[in-house]
Amino acid sequence: MSTPAPLSISMHPADNVAIIANDGGLPAGTVLPGGLVLVDKVPQAHKVALEDIPEGGAIRRYNVVIGYALQPIAAGSWVHERLLKMPGALSLEGLPIATVKPPALEPLTGYTFEGYRNADGTVGTRNILAITTTVQCVAGVLDFAVGRIKAELLPRYPNVDDVVGLEHSYGCGVAIDAVGAEIPQRTLRNISYNPNFGGEVMVVSLGCEKLQPERLLPPGSFPIVDEREPALDVVFLQDEAHVGFMSMIDSIMARAKVHLERLNARRRETVPASALVVGVQCGGSDAFSGVTANPAVGFCTDLLVRAGATVMFSEVTEVRDGIDQLTSRASSSEVAEAMIAEMAWYDAYLDKGKVDRSANTTPGNKKGGLSNIVEKAMGSIIKSGTAPITGVLSPGQRLSDRGIERGLVYAATPASDFICGTLQLAAGMNLHVFTTGRGTPYGLAQVPVIKVATRSDLARRWHDLMDVNAGRIADGEATIEDIGWEMFRLMLDVASGRKKTWAEQWKLHNALVLFNPAPVT
Repeated sequence: MSTPAPLSISMHPADNVAIIANDGGLPAGTVLPGGLVLVDKVPQAHKVALEDIPEGGAIRRYNVVIGYALQPIAAGSWVHERLLKMPGALSLEGLPIATVKPPALEPLTGYTFEGYRNADGTVGTRNILAITTTVQCVAGVLDFAVGRIKAELLPRYPNVDDVVGLEHSYGCGVAIDAVGAEIPQRTLRNISYNPNFGGEVMVVSLGCEKLQPERLLPPGSFPIVDEREPALDVVFLQDEAHVGFMSMIDSIMARAKVHLERLNARRRETVPASALVVGVQCGGSDAFSGVTANPAVGFCTDLLVRAGATVMFSEVTEVRDGIDQLTSRASSSEVAEAMIAEMAWYDAYLDKGKVDRSANTTPGNKKGGLSNIVEKAMGSIIKSGTAPITGVLSPGQRLSDRGIERGLVYAATPASDFICGTLQLAAGMNLHVFTTGRGTPYGLAQVPVIKVATRSDLARRWHDLMDVNAGRIADGEATIEDIGWEMFRLMLDVASGRKKTWAEQWKLHNALVLFNPAPVT
């Protein structure tokens, strides 16, 4: 078996660093195409200096200054985070506002999937009974009940895909009316209305908690179901009618049966691809994220927007250092100002907690070649493609709260994988795409999650966890466009239920994590 030729990848002709693409990296003395000789051993995905860089000199990747050299760096040297001084954060003043006016994307017509139409106009990709909780205290009881529902009731209802408990750590022991408390409350409320739940709202409450059911799901907030607004269906565990644990379980199962019967009557229908609401996210990122998987997701994002679908990208902490790229792509000054407001909120949040933005990146990101948040931000933004940004959501809001029907949307969330996923669920996504370079078993029970590997080595080792291998781009076996189209077609198949993702097959999912900036009591 022949040894692969040395391979390095640069992102722009003006860059003075490139990343090493070979599995396992390359040893010192390796001669790269073009004649550059490696001075050091350079791990895979890490940067090599393409020219001599003086002390204080700018280090450029993506044609962006990602740092300044803390010492002279010779051509062929390994350029890692300990050699870089991170640039200061971009000012939120004087940013370009709606200056980029790309030509209109050609409409992409004729693509459909088989989904579940909802009375409020949304479409589900799955048909799931979700049981909302008002407080963490009931989580154990609900988990027991869901286990029995799946074992004893679900087999009777073949058109229902699953039963999930919307468990969380909120509801009591919190300053329920504090500034910021509206965020976890509207998040949980809006998750309850996710398109994949078919408008069926069922709640399990303890009874004494601060977050009472009527506060969580007030009259008038319900989506319309069969041209009517349903009554709030709540099982109170403290109800005097409950004598013993099993009577609580019996009550939950009895109410679940009513909802299962209605959900089971639903059928998939052919709907246009414009009914997709896709959340895109990355986690366990490496330097390949911005080279392979995220650019392919960005190409796919453009395909979805051309098809009339909605795509949400997020992670305030990971796009803050590229805010100028985002405000320039805003469809209007109002959209740009809304993005700036979300970044300013984040800056104030960090300042209040006395946390520097250098806290992002993680140790795993650095091991994967990402030196700092500036470099990470450049690779993260690429997921958004090239379309104009047409709307902005604050944490916990749903698309309908802002009157957003379709297009590319910035949904403000922290970069934490599970908080981001939770908030995108609340916004109304019905399909999720998650890229990773280091690897993570991330999954959500509420929507299908398509996992995309940035490297072929990860795709081979985690062959039964990764749905798409974008590493083939770096290997020269596929183009960004090839993988983008592959993802687009896979989305239609997954949304239709014709294919299950690996996370679905293994039933891998993590608990929802509510973003709660309000104090506890």
